[in-house]
Amino acid sequence: MLTVFLDANILFSAAYKPDSRLLILWSLPEITLVTSAYAVEESRRNLPDQSRKATLDRLVKDLRVLLASRADIRLPTSVHLPEKDLPILTAAIQTKADVLLTGDVTHFGHLFGKRIKGVRIMTAADFLATLDSPRFHRSGPSRPRTPPCSPPTHAYHTPTKPLPRPNP
Repeated sequence: MLTVFLDANILFSAAYKPDSRLLILWSLPEITLVTSAYAVEESRRNLPDQSRKATLDRLVKDLRVLLASRADIRLPTSVHLPEKDLPILTAAIQTKADVLLTGDVTHFGHLFGKRIKGVRIMTAADFLATLDSPRFHRSGPSRPRTPPCSPPTHAYHTPTKPLPRPNP
């Protein structure tokens, strides 16, 4: 099972555009989608109307949402992010995500394709292209999976009912 953390701009785009290709993320098997309450609130603030905010709410119901992120996660000195983006990366690390999907080229661009504390940072387009590759289907993700561990000790919202899947 692959764990994918969604940045606020991914949530925003999926909620804003009804025919967004990002919606396919919600229907992928063997993938757990996670985000943080911080990312959800940032998305909600930027959506222009109640209809799109309602769409965001429906999408979030099918995610694991980290309610509070830790501030004590130390990042490598090579990671330079604005203060507002640090909670996104630290939440992805805290949730033990395999991948952080973001469209923020300005702030995360220098980290694309790199792993920070085990989290690979990618654009959604690159991630979806990776899923389409025969190598992914033949051998799974390129990162070796760690052995199962005990459930996380941090607080999550876990979905109670499945989100209707978009028609392909």
